[in-house]
Amino acid sequence: MRVLVAGASGFIGTALVGALTAEGHEVVRLVRRRAHEADEAAWSPAAGIIDFTVMDRVDAVVNLSGASLARLPWTRSYRGEILDSRITATRTLADAMRKARRAPAVFLNASAVGYYGDRPGELLTEYSSPGTGFLAEVVGRWEAAAQLAPEETRTVTFRTGVVVGHGGALKRVGTLTRLGVSARFGTGGQHWPWVALDDEVGALVHLLHSSLSGPVNVVGPTPATADRVLRAMAERMHRPYAFGVPERVLELALGRAADELLLASQKVRPQRLIDDGYRFQHATVESALDAMLSAPPSAA
Repeated sequence: MRVLVAGASGFIGTALVGALTAEGHEVVRLVRRRAHEADEAAWSPAAGIIDFTVMDRVDAVVNLSGASLARLPWTRSYRGEILDSRITATRTLADAMRKARRAPAVFLNASAVGYYGDRPGELLTEYSSPGTGFLAEVVGRWEAAAQLAPEETRTVTFRTGVVVGHGGALKRVGTLTRLGVSARFGTGGQHWPWVALDDEVGALVHLLHSSLSGPVNVVGPTPATADRVLRAMAERMHRPYAFGVPERVLELALGRAADELLLASQKVRPQRLIDDGYRFQHATVESALDAMLSAPPSAA
C-alpha cells in the first residue's frame, strides 16, 4: 500500500513509518515546510492548506497530528491549541479526500480514551457512552471531524491510552523515576489505559488491512492501575517507590490536567480489536515496560 502519514516525525509516527517500510509499504510523509524528498508532501493544517491531489496517489491515510497532552500546564490558551490542532488537521485531510478524484480506501484518525471521561468501577468498551470533561469534549469533536471523510473511505477513529515507549506521556514519569522521586498519584487505584508502543503500531498496521470502521480502542488487553504501572517502572529501574502525592497537591500544581490525565479512572477494554483477531505482543504492562527498558531510546 501507499500510505500518507500526518505526524510521521512524532513518537508514534516514527515507529509506524519504520514498521510500514519494513513490511514493504510505501510511505508519504506530510511535512509542515516545503517538500524536499520524493516521499514528502507539504501541508499547513492550521491554515487548512494541502495539495489535495496527493490523495489521488495514496491508498490510505493515517493522521497522528495534534498538540501534545503531556505538555504542562494546560493553560487556557494551550487547551485551545489541544482542540484546534486536532480539529484543523483532521478537517484538512477530510476535505482533501473529498476533493480527490479517487478517495483513499482507508482513513485511520487518532483519537483518545479521554472520550470516556472519569468512570471508576466501569468496564469501558467501544459501545460505552461518552463521558464528560475537557478531553471528552475534545475527542467528541475530533471524531466528528474524521467522519467528514468521503462515505467510500473506511474511517477508523482509534482511541489510544498511555503508550509505553521511549517518549510520549510516560517520558516525564520515567525521568522522575530515574531521579528516585517516583510517587503514587492520589490513591493509585485509578485505572490507566496503557498500550505498548509495539502494539500501538501493530494495531494500526492491522487496522489498515481490517474491515473495521468507527471507534476502536487501542489499549492493552489487561487493565492496570496507576499504582501498578508506576510501581512496576520503579522496580525495573531499581528506584524507590515509597511516597504518594495527594490529589489536592496534584490539582493545585497541574490544574485540570491532573484530574483528566493522572487521576481519572478508565478501565478500557480493546473489545473490537480482540474480536477482529489482533494478537497483542504485550498482554501486561510489565511486559510492555520490559520491552521499553530493554530497547535503546532511538528504537522508539
